[in-house]
Formats: sequence, structure tokens, C-alpha cells
Amino acid sequence: MKVALSHGWSPGIAEARELQRSLAARVIEEDRAGPIRLVAGADIAYAKESDALFAAVVVLDARTLEVVERRAVKDRARFPYVPGFLSFREIPPLLQAFEALRSRPDLVICDGQGRAHPRRFGLACHLGVLLDLPSIGCGKTRLLGTHREPGLRRGCSCQLRDGAEVIGRVVRTRDAVRPVYVSVGHRVRLSTATRWVVRLSHAARIPEPVRAAHITVNELRARAR
Repeated sequence: MKVALSHGWSPGIAEARELQRSLAARVIEEDRAGPIRLVAGADIAYAKESDALFAAVVVLDARTLEVVERRAVKDRARFPYVPGFLSFREIPPLLQAFEALRSRPDLVICDGQGRAHPRRFGLACHLGVLLDLPSIGCGKTRLLGTHREPGLRRGCSCQLRDGAEVIGRVVRTRDAVRPVYVSVGHRVRLSTATRWVVRLSHAARIPEPVRAAHITVNELRARAR
């Protein structure tokens, strides 16, 4: 599949900040997807003793959760590790994996943040805008914001807020397990993103497409040692 929008990947921090703010205006927080038949999970792993990065994209059938396609890429980091700017490190290898796909997913779920980001442009927003695909951020940890504790049953959720602004939802995907942090990436409403994260989470705390990508990327990292 082709990338819809591109830019350079080695800006200074000030330029990267302005690029995030500019591209954040392109994010659509409305449901702009057709039928969701294929869902992709995207994940990144880091080498422990080098600048190597490992990216994986796994496409699943949204109904059966069977793997349709799997792509994994090894690359190297070209941007420093700076909180709030990780998409500049992680998206280049992810784009390589997406470009190698034969199928075009209808929805992408990222292991990372979307609007729940200081400049409202986390990895899920960045990837969604560049690919022009509906995307969801599903982080295992909170980058910013405050929230109360959601109920303990699967599907319970509460608002994640930054001051007066709702930037995501804190979602319980399994009974009595730690919640995940869901936010809009691109071309989905927050309520829709929340429903899909719960719907696709079964055997683990994280959605099955992301879990499949996580397993794939760690297998690639292990083989590269």
C-alpha cells in the first residue's frame, strides 16, 4: 500500500514540534471508515545494545481474528529518544512494513498514543494521517492526563482528561486487569475507538491485532541477536 503524505524524518526538536502541531490540524475525529473487515496491529521493539529498531504490522480478519498478512522490518533509529517525539523514531520502519502489505487494512490499532499527547499528535495520529487510514491509539501506560479508576469489569471505562479537555478513555479490557489508554488516531470517534479496543481484546489485556504485532516484532528481535 502507498503512503498518502510524507515529510522528512530528521528534523530538530523545534521543527519536529511545529510539524506535530501543523499535522495535528489534519486529524479527523469523526467516523470516516467504511465496513471494517481487516484490522492491522502495529508495534515497535528496540534493540538493547544498538540503535536497531524492529517494526511489525499484522493484519487480522476483524470477525474471525485470523491472521491475513504479516510484515516485519529491521531498521535503525534516526531520531533521538525524546518523550513526546517517539513517532519520529518509530514511524519510518512502520511505514516500510505498511508499504510491503498486499492488503489495505480498514483500521489500524497502534501500541501508543493518539490524541492523548501533549500536542495532540501521538504515534497513532501521525501514522493515520500519513497513511490516510482510520487509526486508534491504545497505550499500555499513560503519557499525560488525569482520570479516576474505571470499574473492574470488562468494558468499563472513564474519561482521560488534560485539564478541561477529554483526550481519551481509560478502558478495562478484561475483568480486574490494568486498563489501557485509548485515544483517537485519525478518522474515528473516541466512542468508536473504545468499542473496537474492547471488541478486539480477548486473550490478553491488549487488542489481538496489537498482540500479534507484539509477538511478531519480538520474534524478529530475538532472531537478530
